[in-house]
Amino acid sequence: MTTDVRPGLKPVESGVGLFPAMAAVFMRDVRVAFRQRQDLLNPLLFFIMVVTLFPLGVSPEVEFLRQSGAGILWVAALLSVLLSLDHLFRHDFDDGTLEQLVLQPQPLFALVLAKTVAHWILTGLPLVVLTPILGIMVHLDGNSIAILCLTLLIGTPVLSLIGSIGAALTLGLRSAGVLLSLLIIPLYIPVLIFGTGTVAAASEGSPVAGYLALMGAFLVLALTLAPFASAAALRISLSNS
Repeated sequence: MTTDVRPGLKPVESGVGLFPAMAAVFMRDVRVAFRQRQDLLNPLLFFIMVVTLFPLGVSPEVEFLRQSGAGILWVAALLSVLLSLDHLFRHDFDDGTLEQLVLQPQPLFALVLAKTVAHWILTGLPLVVLTPILGIMVHLDGNSIAILCLTLLIGTPVLSLIGSIGAALTLGLRSAGVLLSLLIIPLYIPVLIFGTGTVAAASEGSPVAGYLALMGAFLVLALTLAPFASAAALRISLSNS
């Protein structure tokens, strides 16, 4: 049994172990993403455009941008991840690959985790890489940029993991993008608050260890629970389609 009907992609065989199967799903998603470069580039371009246009639309004053720069970058990163979530399971659902993943002997939550990690590598990690350049554009100092990159490095995987639940729940529905936003944005708010709060505390010279510990707890909780919830949501969506 295989999990992919697209030509040129190595299938996941039913007899392989858990970790090789996860690695195969991960590599398949990476290859597919590079074949559909528009889906790969759209979140990054959106991230750059939001941060670039915000000073033009609000205020170009240095002090204002220094105070609000972390919030601008965090909101732009959140929306960029949200923009890419609709494609997390959509292509697999359209070509029948998702049904084959569900039928694999390997646990579905592990394969979903592999797909979510691939989504973060392709979407969240490039946002973190771009952050220092855009942080300079909004006049953040070096320490604030370093803390901001650290919070995004911890927080963007949480966004992908939580987002995978919404993407699975809205799979196959009309206006899925709108429903996905309504479901997921309230769950993103704690991550956004602590992400921006960490940078604000660092700029004031306050300790940030507590903020980072809470964000780390968010990440551990999301890694523990989100794959199971996403797998259950996928089974529900497939049974109703």
